This record gives sequence, C-alpha cells and structure tokens, in this order.
Amino acid sequence: MKLSFEPHTLYFIHPFRIAHGVRSSTPVVITQLECHGVIGYGEASMPPYLGESHESVLAFLKKAAAYLETLSTPEHIPAILKTIDAMEPGNTAAKASIDIALHDLCGKRENTPCWKMFGAEKTQAPFTTFTLGIDEPVMLKQKIAEAEAFRVLKVKLNGIDDRQMIDTIRSVTDKPIAVDVNQGWKTKEHALEMIEWLKEKNVLFVEQAMPKDDIDAAHWLYERSPLPLYADESVQRLSDIAQLKDCYHGINIKLMKCTGLHEANEMIRLARTLQLKVLIGCMSETSCAVSAAAQLTPFADHADLDGPMLIKNDLFKGIEFINGKITLNDLPGIGVLPVASSGHQVSCMSS
Repeated sequence: MKLSFEPHTLYFIHPFRIAHGVRSSTPVVITQLECHGVIGYGEASMPPYLGESHESVLAFLKKAAAYLETLSTPEHIPAILKTIDAMEPGNTAAKASIDIALHDLCGKRENTPCWKMFGAEKTQAPFTTFTLGIDEPVMLKQKIAEAEAFRVLKVKLNGIDDRQMIDTIRSVTDKPIAVDVNQGWKTKEHALEMIEWLKEKNVLFVEQAMPKDDIDAAHWLYERSPLPLYADESVQRLSDIAQLKDCYHGINIKLMKCTGLHEANEMIRLARTLQLKVLIGCMSETSCAVSAAAQLTPFADHADLDGPMLIKNDLFKGIEFINGKITLNDLPGIGVLPVASSGHQVSCMSS
C-alpha cells in the first residue's frame, strides 16, 4: 500500500470565534492510500488545542508510510491501526487521516458504504446542528439567516457576552439551540446560574461548561444541572470515558481526537454500556472527514457535522444535508469524491 499526502489551508466564510480566540483559516492534510489501483481518502484537521500542525502531521505520515508500504492489503484494520497508534504518542489527527483512508479503501474494495460495514441503517442518521460563532448582534442575525435550512442551531459562548448572544438569537428564531461553552465558564456557581437561565430558552444541552481538568466542578454541576451536559475537551479517546460517567450525561466524539472511525465506534459502544448519550462532532473539516464521521451518526443521539458549511474551499463532495438532516449516500467507502480546487483536481505528494 502506498500512502501519499498534501497540506492544505481551509478558509472560513466568516471569522470563527470561540472562547479561546478567533480564526480565519485552519490547516488540514489530505491523505491518499492506494492499493492495486484503488484509492482511499483521508483527512487530518488540526485545531490549535490539539497541538498538531502541518509539520507534525507530515512528519508522522512519512513514518507511517514506510510501515504501510510493507503491507499488501488493507485488511485487518484493527491490527494495522494498533501498530500506527504505537508509533508515537499523540498525533491523533494524523492517525485519523490514516484510519479514514483505510476505511474508505476497504469500502471501495468491497463495494460497500462504510455505514453498512458498521451495521448502521442510514435512514437513522440525525439532523446536524449549524454552528454560530461568537459575534456581534448584526452579524449573528446574518448567520442565522444563512442557516435557515437547518432545524437546530449550535451557539458558542464565552462567559462574557452569553446572554446577549442568546437573546439576539431568540429575537429572530425559536429553533432549538445546543450551547457550546468550550470551557469558557470558570466557576461552577456561574455555570449553574447560566444553565438554569438557558433552560427557559429552548436549549437542548450544554457542551463543555467547565475547564476540562476540573473534574470536581463537573461532578458538582452534573448533580444539579437541569439540562444535559456533554463533554468535549474532557474526552479525547476511549480511555477517557469511564471517569466521566458521573460528570456528564453524554460525550462528543470527534475523529480528530480519537484517531478515527475504528476507535470512535468503540467509544460509542462503551458510552452506551455506561448509559451515556452520544454526540458526533467535527473540527473545521472538509466533506472528506465529515462524511467519514457521518457513517457512524445512525448510532448517535445528536450530530454536529456542519464543518464543510463553514468553509469557502471544500475539497470534496460527500454527504448532503437535506433540511439539516444528514443524508448518507450509497457510494462505497466514506462516500466522497474529490472536486476541483483552484483549477485542479486534488492530488497528493508522495511520501
């Protein structure tokens, strides 16, 4: 098998602001894994908090490519990914790009969509939220208008302009809202006060209310919150889940945090065993990584997979959102096709 890869920069339609800062672009690396003329696509997306970069991802992929070239087929995915994972700690987005490409390749070789390989029923895929970054009222209303086709909104809060953000949204729409604080509330008392206020605003749940390392505060809030609480930054991989079962009602699973589809599926199974709800989310990604994550959404309670809708230069055509509902296709693998970008087809440099 031959692994190749190329760095890209994705540009947001609007500057994207959360509790920890604002960005106008984000780095990604697109991978291709080829075996006997069949190509599987993958993607690594690197938000700042993961600590990865174009340089670190490319360095890891070069190392992984040498191993993958010793394999003749993509079979035995769990064993291959175990070897990849053991190469270096961290590098979860880089590892996810290989996992996604492996699943896409296997699906194409078997002429089967990944959702079917996982035993899912595509009609059970949920609606996705549409994310509203932190912004001034005029721009926030413009974003809401742009999201007219979506039934559920997700709003970023930061502990500063929260009430103004929610009141602005409620002045123009009564759509259900999911709230994502990104660790922006610093005291549990303030968090509880805000959640009690949000309960009256048709809010579905609150994501990562407290700093990820403050387990005691998360447990205190869990015992008192009138709304479901979801962990995001607090849960990265499978090994993180067990300690959170009495601190959160659900977890946000993202391929870039957990190394890809294989471990994400294992996380879903464990979450269900522990009676935790499941949200499948994304970073700022193209339709490649988002379509991969979507293959597991029939098993989820909620989804936040609007990444391609927030960028100007999507590199792939994949899943569709019909009135906000995730609509899986019947293409083999993760169901994506590369599209023209800057006048040329997506191509990847050799390792």
